[in-house]
Amino acid sequence: MSAFDELIGQPQAVELLEQAVQQNRIAPAYLFAGVAGIGKQLAAQCFSARLLSAHNPNLSLEKVKKRIIAGNHPDFLKVEPTYLHQGKRLTAAEAAETGLKRRAKPQIRVEQIREIVTFLSRPPLEAQRAVVIIEEAQAMPEAAANALLKTLEEPGRATIILLAPKAEALLSTLVSRCQKLPFYPLSHEHLQTVLQQKSYSEVARHSKILAIAQGSPGQAIQAWQQLQAIPGELLDRLEKPAPDLAQRLALAQEIDKTLDVETQLWLLDYLQHQYWQWHEFGPSERVLKILERSQSALRGYASPRLVWEVMLLELNPT
Repeated sequence: MSAFDELIGQPQAVELLEQAVQQNRIAPAYLFAGVAGIGKQLAAQCFSARLLSAHNPNLSLEKVKKRIIAGNHPDFLKVEPTYLHQGKRLTAAEAAETGLKRRAKPQIRVEQIREIVTFLSRPPLEAQRAVVIIEEAQAMPEAAANALLKTLEEPGRATIILLAPKAEALLSTLVSRCQKLPFYPLSHEHLQTVLQQKSYSEVARHSKILAIAQGSPGQAIQAWQQLQAIPGELLDRLEKPAPDLAQRLALAQEIDKTLDVETQLWLLDYLQHQYWQWHEFGPSERVLKILERSQSALRGYASPRLVWEVMLLELNPT
């Protein structure tokens, strides 16, 4: 059994990682680069399990994988962006559980980099090396990135894996210290396979969602879940706004009352994709500017109702 059996559609990355282990040429740091939802996180978990179970017959690959997922392996550390709320760090998932709403994106903080340094300062307890995964590494501000540089150069008996959408999203000094592995959008066949395996066969038949996903099963599932949170009747009225001014203003009010800001931001992305499909050569520059300006206003804490009122009036002037 291969450590990468679960990973679909990334043969180049799998081959390079397997060869690194077999030849015992493990880099101190890796950058897994590619859009969200195409397998970077799964690949990092599989590679971590391969490293932590290597050359030790007492460590079952499957058991190591389960401990990595559970977060209770002594030689494994996962770091992800956090919000700071009342002096406590919260991941995006934890913030959602507590009902905390933030429009700004979470960050990987200097304190988290210090925790990585502390974690790597001791020798591995069970495996031959420790492994650190840094998710959404592009969320690392310059101060945190600079704090990580020396550790990337000399991690000791450890390997650090950075996950990011593209190398250009990180400081060049970070990228230069990593072995870069590109991850690519999945083919239509592989996309369908992953969605069916994850019991999302209905998503696999939804042409609009697949167009938004662009080869990413994760983004397809996320888009589907977001779409389910939006009443179908409201979506129909938004895709075909009424010519009457009062009805458009009422629609803006309903969007504000029905949807939270994060869903509204996703809805603007969805509309942008829809406009591309409706127009043979893509939407006009005017339409794109209206949608981009609306997204910027929402992220800038403008009144959501006012944003939608202005957008609907500009897109469909009387």
